[in-house]
Amino acid sequence: MALLLLLVPCSFSLPSPNRSLQFPRTHATNSSKKRIWRPPQPLARPRRQLRLPATGSQLGDAEAEEETRQRGRGGGDYVTLTACAVGLFTGLAVVLFNYAVHEIRDLTWDGIPLRGASWLREEPIQHIWQRVVFVPAFGGVIVAILNTLRTYLNKGSKEDSLPGGVLKAVAASVTLGTANSLGPEGPSVEIGSQIAKGFGNLFQWSGGKRLSLIAAGSAAGISSGFNAAVAGCFFAVESVLWPSSAADPSYSLPNATPIVILSSVIASVISEIGLGSDPAFVVPQYDFRSPTELPLYLLLGLLCGLVSVALTSCTSISVEAVERLHQKTGLSKAVFPALGGLCVGIMALKYPEVLYWGFENVDILLESRPFTAPLSAPVLFQLVGVKIVATSLCRASGLVGGYYAPSIFIGGATGMAYGRFLGILFGGPGAMIHLPLLEVASPQAYGLVGMAATLAGVCQVPLTSVLLLFELTQDYRIVLPLLGAVGISSWITSSWQKRSTNYTTKANYAPLPGDGSAKQSNTGSNNTAQARVIKSDEDEEELCTLESSLCVYDEEGEFSDLAQNLIVSEAMKRSYESVVSMETPIVQLLNVMMKEKQPFAMITNNDNFLLGLLTLDDVLEFIAGIRQSRETSKLVVRDICISGDGGRCRARPYVTPDMRLVEAQNIMNSRRVDYIPVVSSHKELSLVGYIDRESISTALRASAAKEFLSSSLTGKT
Repeated sequence: MALLLLLVPCSFSLPSPNRSLQFPRTHATNSSKKRIWRPPQPLARPRRQLRLPATGSQLGDAEAEEETRQRGRGGGDYVTLTACAVGLFTGLAVVLFNYAVHEIRDLTWDGIPLRGASWLREEPIQHIWQRVVFVPAFGGVIVAILNTLRTYLNKGSKEDSLPGGVLKAVAASVTLGTANSLGPEGPSVEIGSQIAKGFGNLFQWSGGKRLSLIAAGSAAGISSGFNAAVAGCFFAVESVLWPSSAADPSYSLPNATPIVILSSVIASVISEIGLGSDPAFVVPQYDFRSPTELPLYLLLGLLCGLVSVALTSCTSISVEAVERLHQKTGLSKAVFPALGGLCVGIMALKYPEVLYWGFENVDILLESRPFTAPLSAPVLFQLVGVKIVATSLCRASGLVGGYYAPSIFIGGATGMAYGRFLGILFGGPGAMIHLPLLEVASPQAYGLVGMAATLAGVCQVPLTSVLLLFELTQDYRIVLPLLGAVGISSWITSSWQKRSTNYTTKANYAPLPGDGSAKQSNTGSNNTAQARVIKSDEDEEELCTLESSLCVYDEEGEFSDLAQNLIVSEAMKRSYESVVSMETPIVQLLNVMMKEKQPFAMITNNDNFLLGLLTLDDVLEFIAGIRQSRETSKLVVRDICISGDGGRCRARPYVTPDMRLVEAQNIMNSRRVDYIPVVSSHKELSLVGYIDRESISTALRASAAKEFLSSSLTGKT
């Protein structure tokens, strides 16, 4: 630690630009929170030697001594020191990243004052239209070239190599420096996670150590981006540690917490030295007038939740539209970043605030900068819609950046417009409605709460959003309105995502069970359109597509390489229970589940054709919702299948025996299921078994043990 303290003051000789020029990283988006387990990349680094725990009685004294030495080599103190190094290097990298964005902005927008968008709004359009339109488009051209080089260097792998990661950071700098509608906090998180992965690869760490290190890198990225160390710690917990520990209970959150805190604090200190101690944007004084305002903040949370859904939906539609355009026209993907930048420039002619100008535009919204005219409520609402479209087009076209800053801008505009509307209704002597017990705060108060609520809705990080705004305002009075609005917004977005997933599942998987229609489908030619195997490459979660920094942990563990080589048949359970009639009583269905101690039962016809799958949760949900007067003893499977939205009984995503095990794992993670039916590769939808997480884990561990024994025998001979 003494060495680190000596390094810090010697690390900077650069002049510190105003902190407000820092180009924040955005989103969140996007999406759901669990992380996708991505397959490892064998070409990215040498294959790690598989090692299993051993004792002296098993290996002999010399081998046991070596085992003990190797265990001590990655002890807790060593991990802690490495996490401090991750925080140090992340802070340095984020400072350099922000300087790069600042220099590119000065180069491409030379002569335009720092207040940016407000100045562009005041200037005659005939004097500025060329620069406003073509600078973002030029940035898109450069990004397209960098993306092409990055794809070549990564050799088609989803995981960035070291040169690919550097090129991605440069592409983000160009995207933001040319004012395209994204943000810098997402790239900052990815920079931190890439540095952490680099250290993990260097020491050949996996499992809990690697997870903790990546969490520390993510915390350092947010901490240095917003100059908010506490929010950085909670971000790491929400986006990395909680999802991973839910998937694997062996990961210990308490053990990871100290290194996350240390990394976040060190990165924040480095960032403060390099970028200044000012917050990312100028925070107006929070104004809380009366507890009777709290219901108004809940309504703001509802509004921000709907806005978050609009941003998420617009991004998904834009991504799909670009992909369809690419497939139908054959237009190279290298063209789309330039087109995206061109669209942003055209929109900026009317609404220059959509351009990324650091957090200066947020200051304009909050009216915290002098000499800027306030924006009216109609203009603010228009900005919300235009910013959603501009940000979605940037993401879909391939421009590089995050969703955190756009989410904050959109939330601030929503809150300010809402606050102005409340002022017209309830505030001041000219109010339309006079309520003696209700005092309405200034629009800036609603703008601050709207930022956190939208950030939580888009990126599904509610605790981080609350802590971030509390840390920036340093006013405890904001906590209660924040909690209410953030909770409502996050709930609306997560509920919508769940319903959207159910709708997609119902549209894409096997039809609702019906004995006659099912048998007809078994011989028809359109089964592949109604029920298909979902390929892992198509299963990226919507949230990860929205904001890739929310999916920085790739869960590369001791068994990653093995999962690439095993196939589903090696982990498949062939013993299962099913029901072959839609008229089967529910009591009998429950007996089937109890017999095999499995919380689900497959539904088939007499030809073993897979019709669907009913879980114990489906049954319990149905029973809880039926009327008391109904005779539960006469309930049959068909009653559950036709209830509600018709989604119960649908076939879950299924796999085939010859599919790679890692693909099946990815499908389970992305569809949030713990078991998947396995159907024949030769006879369509013919049920042959199922796999679950337990069977996958058993197959991987057994294969690891076999490989270990094989390598041991080979070494002795």
